[in-house]
Amino acid sequence: MMDWTDRHCRVFHRHLTRHALLYTEMVTTGAVIHGDRARLLGFDASEHPVALQLGGSDPRELALAAQIGADFGYDEINLNVGCPSDRVQDGRFGACLMAEPALVASCVDAMKRAVRVPVTVKCRIGIDDQDPEVALDALARAVVAAGSDVLIVHARKAWLNGLSPKENRDIPPLDYDRVYRLKRAMPDVPIIINGGISGIEEAKAHLAHVDGVMLGRAAYHDPWRLLAVDPEFFGEAAPHATMQAAFEAMTPYIAEQLARGTRLHAITRHFVGAFHAVPGARAFRRHLAEHGTRPGAGLDVLRDAIARVSDRAVAEAAE
Repeated sequence: MMDWTDRHCRVFHRHLTRHALLYTEMVTTGAVIHGDRARLLGFDASEHPVALQLGGSDPRELALAAQIGADFGYDEINLNVGCPSDRVQDGRFGACLMAEPALVASCVDAMKRAVRVPVTVKCRIGIDDQDPEVALDALARAVVAAGSDVLIVHARKAWLNGLSPKENRDIPPLDYDRVYRLKRAMPDVPIIINGGISGIEEAKAHLAHVDGVMLGRAAYHDPWRLLAVDPEFFGEAAPHATMQAAFEAMTPYIAEQLARGTRLHAITRHFVGAFHAVPGARAFRRHLAEHGTRPGAGLDVLRDAIARVSDRAVAEAAE
């Protein structure tokens, strides 16, 4: 999720679940090949397992970018064939590639030849006037034949003509049954479902039909939900019993980042939903908004914000 799941967000989420696979923002091949790789691709070792999501449509460039990502230590390289933004379309990558399954297959083949880590594809069920029964099957069979290890399907169309990227997250209707049918048609292929899934109970219901579930906005806006991931799906306790404990465990990372010149707000902007709908949550958010953006803001700002949430509320947020 562009501008959301940066390295600070991922470190935060890793303090809430040891086992969930984390994904980077989508990074274009041009940025990876020609840009500041340390800034774009660098990540904290605590983030593992973590996947690099790439955007592009040139097989040679994607192969090179995948190799660079693998050399940085990413555990998976993911090709985005689902983002509907105008900027992505202009660059001929993202959801518009749903119309070119043969090209996507060539990209996957080149990436697979370049790296040893898994190569995966994230797509929609179709775009614009495509028939999802035809379009999704065509793309899925092409990329699996080319070597894609996993297919992640956002269970709604992307309307590239007429809807904004924001509208594309909500207006096209969800069709989970279409993804279930794909899994039945390709039983040996790991299929992960995505799109509009609001929490852990919904995720558990989907696992009766597919192999995995991807949470996007629900995990970002309500990160407290991630404290239930390890107990519910992996049979282990969460890394920390409460959100308060998770924040305390993050303090060495935050202190290190502040010492490097990172502004506090760049990290704490990912925390605003930590105590959603519990007593003190509004005061927590207000304090971070008012004080966390000031030059020189430090850990004391975060600790003062947490102190505005009652101990009872902190415990309830982890339940």
